[in-house]
Amino acid sequence: MAMLTVRNLPDDVHRALRVRAAQHGRSTEAEVREILATAVNPETRVRLGDALAALGRKIGLANEDFELIQQIRDKTPAEPLRFE
Repeated sequence: MAMLTVRNLPDDVHRALRVRAAQHGRSTEAEVREILATAVNPETRVRLGDALAALGRKIGLANEDFELIQQIRDKTPAEPLRFE
């Protein structure tokens, strides 16, 4: 695991971290880890699969649409590239 040292942390910020940690029943170090993890991995980030599924629902795509696409799709294998 990596270690991180934060220099020149103002006293009031350190006190606020200690209070917040106590409110959550954690050590100050554990509280800082949680704050950092939440900041860099927010739960509201957009996931590609979720975004595509929402788009499909918004425009009204159904399973039958995908089945139709599969039926009419050209299944001929692509020609491989030639580097001659």
